[in-house]
Amino acid sequence: MPHTRTRNPNNIPDVNWDVGLKEMNETWKGAVACIGVAIFFIMTIGIIYWQVMDQPNKNWILKGTVSGLIWERNSHHLILQTLSEDKTYVEIDVGNFPDMEQNFVKNLCWLNKTDFCYTWDSVTDLKITLEKKFSAGTECYNITWTPRHCDVKLKDCFSMTNVSWYGGASLSAQQWPMNNVNVALQPFVISNLKSSHGAYGSVLERYFLGSTGVSVLINPNIPISMTIEKKKYFCVETPASTERFPLQYTLCIGENIQALHQEIGNQLYQNQRMLPNLSIIRMPIWKHYGVSDSAAKLEREVKSFYNKLKRHGLGECLISLNEHSTMLLSMKDHIPITDQGGETQRQRKDPSTIKNLNISITSSLYQTINSNQLQTFLHGGQDNYWLSLRSNVDGSLTPILTKWKDQFSVRLNITNAAALNWYFTNVNNLIKKLGTEYIILEGVEGNTFLEHSIQAPKGLEGDSYTEYLAAAAVAKIGNSAIIGAGTRSSHLPLFVQMHPLRSDWSYNGLKGIIPSVLHYSLLGYNFFIPDAVGGTFANEFITEEELFIRWLQIVTFLPVMSFYTPPWVCCDNWVLNLTRQYIQKHQDVVAPLLLKYAEDWLITGIPIFRPVWWLSPEDSVAFTVDNEFLIGDEMLIAPITEKGKTQRDIFLPGKDYKWMDIGTSQVFDGGTVLQSYNCSLHEIPVFIKKTS
Repeated sequence: MPHTRTRNPNNIPDVNWDVGLKEMNETWKGAVACIGVAIFFIMTIGIIYWQVMDQPNKNWILKGTVSGLIWERNSHHLILQTLSEDKTYVEIDVGNFPDMEQNFVKNLCWLNKTDFCYTWDSVTDLKITLEKKFSAGTECYNITWTPRHCDVKLKDCFSMTNVSWYGGASLSAQQWPMNNVNVALQPFVISNLKSSHGAYGSVLERYFLGSTGVSVLINPNIPISMTIEKKKYFCVETPASTERFPLQYTLCIGENIQALHQEIGNQLYQNQRMLPNLSIIRMPIWKHYGVSDSAAKLEREVKSFYNKLKRHGLGECLISLNEHSTMLLSMKDHIPITDQGGETQRQRKDPSTIKNLNISITSSLYQTINSNQLQTFLHGGQDNYWLSLRSNVDGSLTPILTKWKDQFSVRLNITNAAALNWYFTNVNNLIKKLGTEYIILEGVEGNTFLEHSIQAPKGLEGDSYTEYLAAAAVAKIGNSAIIGAGTRSSHLPLFVQMHPLRSDWSYNGLKGIIPSVLHYSLLGYNFFIPDAVGGTFANEFITEEELFIRWLQIVTFLPVMSFYTPPWVCCDNWVLNLTRQYIQKHQDVVAPLLLKYAEDWLITGIPIFRPVWWLSPEDSVAFTVDNEFLIGDEMLIAPITEKGKTQRDIFLPGKDYKWMDIGTSQVFDGGTVLQSYNCSLHEIPVFIKKTS
């Protein structure tokens, strides 16, 4: 049995625990309160830290099949990436975001997986819509910022980091890509680049194409301004206005830059494409800038000029007359016919002595203030034929003065149907009278309403002015018009005259030719007339033989060969022989190739003149090559554009291609660079695709 015994009593005295607990509660209450406050403080700091610091910096806001938009909270950037985040198409700095911390992840479109909506109180609304109606690998996001009151300017900036950008507007010093230029903030409209060197002009579309396989297409119906900061970004913004203009654009991504442009870029406006009168492709143009003061003297000069061209073996050509010469001929109706005694017997129409020559004429929408024609109109009460302002006193119209070719002039009021019909009737009568086929329409760039801060009529805002005139020229004249600018007109049967270039080796001169060619063709304007060999910015004959030759070599492979300086004026006789050879090469080799690809463009919309990245869309080297171009996929032209050089590096695109130098018959692999390739002054490196 277990042994049992009585336990000894505890020697610790008994304590009244109730009394002790009461005594300690007062101390503990303070401690517990302090601990509670500390815990609350720590929790508050933790919550704030979680909300501000510990939340993900990036949030997906909309996802497609292959791509999606991410919001980067700290930098206020929208980032378009692949879903795997291994490729960034573009980063957009959102200038509309207010200076406050907001999470920007709550979608007000709720469960709609193709839309994202967000609102900042009293600032702006955002809506992004995903489109999936394209081929596999192509997706588009429609982005609309809508101001909530009229003091809001909307602005988005597209980063140039790791993206080469093309498209937009012509520049007086065109570069390819546009990452290497600076342009101050200004309205994104067409201007005359000869008088406004830092402006946008000539050919302009609101379409931008990035080397990562991304494009931006901005709504053409809203006014925007744009700035380009070299190698950083280009920004578009809307004006603060009572109309509360939205900022609307479409972002698209594709498999690569070439595939994206084929699907999106060459179908910008879904209009049926038409070919202009292509007979001009086989005829070099010789510009005749006469200073004659009478029609009879002018005709003698033109006839003499033609005979000289013919003696030098250059007679199969088109002689282009400027506006002054055209005006002289337009005023010649009758010439007195006198007998041997010196007395006038009768008057009869005298057929122009140059009617049998192949000439083009030039007309503009301007009349100088001292012209007889303008005075006749004003005295006849037809002052509304010219853009005018109405007097607040008696309601009379006063034509608005502007500068045109350094003379005070007035501009045709194209909102007046009678004025427009009168103008084109005169043009057509002159075409018939002189037996000419082509007419150059000058002064279509710019917008007089915008220039004079006048409210433009509906449908003629911004560049709609130029678009309207291009359509009117086709409707009234046909497919033989040549215009000085174009926007939303690439489908029309027109030739576009490139802006004048300087007689030098810079991007304002020779180096700017190929970037301009690529820019025009990318935007759909494949039928253009380059500035004359040597440049015409100063309206002076070129005197540098090397510059003349290198310029000649480039224009040989363009749609039209244009001359201002006769080779016998600037250069030795061997250059005259070289000129004849290159004109023959253009007629025998280049023209048939251009006509072939013109038919392809009509069907597919694919550019005739192509950058080297067209065949190497994944090769980063190709994105910055600005001194080579392709005709279709079968001819590569790589001229010398540096003064004094007889060697250059040549990038051969298409790793699956083989290229043959037509001068030496040497064959090279595509996807390679030929280092220091030899090219003498009288040669131009031309390669054709080698077929097995």
